[in-house]
Parts: sequence; structure tokens; C-alpha cells
Amino acid sequence: MLAEAARQIERYRDDPDADFDLPLDVRGTPFQAKVWRALSRIPRGETRTYGAIAKALGSAARAVGQACGENRFPVVIPCHRVVAASGLGGFAHARGGYLMDAKRWLLRHERAI
Repeated sequence: MLAEAARQIERYRDDPDADFDLPLDVRGTPFQAKVWRALSRIPRGETRTYGAIAKALGSAARAVGQACGENRFPVVIPCHRVVAASGLGGFAHARGGYLMDAKRWLLRHERAI
């Protein structure tokens, strides 16, 4: 399974339109699961704000951000496509450093910024 995951990640690295087809063991609260399903519906090359997702789910932007931060599969369940109303927001509970560099790279790779 690990070899297949590596193959799919490499395929994504070469082609941002490549799809993932991995049997993920996604565990979280019912609210987190709702957020993660919403993230999975954001098309490549597009972003959504925490507030827009919160509004669609009848929740608060901060709660959506916390659910994004708890996502254990951030490339496959694309939490990098969620941004703040006035900037990039965070990534994996980080507001700076290499994780934010990774978010910028992912968004550029997908032509979203």
C-alpha cells in the first residue's frame, strides 16, 4: 500500500490534475468529516475561504480552520485549498515556516495562486 501511495503522490507531483485513489482510514468527529467532505469537493485550481465553508455548513470559520488543521491527509483531502478572507490563513495548525511554504507550493502547483 505504501508503494501505491508513493506512486500516486509522485503522479500528483508531475500532474496536479492527477486523482488520488487510496483507501484512507479517515477518523474524526462528525463535524470534521463534514468539513473534509467539503474540502474534497473544492476543484483543483480553486480556493474557498474558511468563512464560505463555515457558512455552507452552518458553523464558524474558526471551527472549520480547526478541522482543516486536524486533517491527517492534507494533499489527498486538500485543506491547502482553504484560505482566509484576507490571505493564506494557516496550514496544519501552522501560521508560518515550512508548512506555509508547502501550502504556497501546493497552491502554485495547482495554479490556484
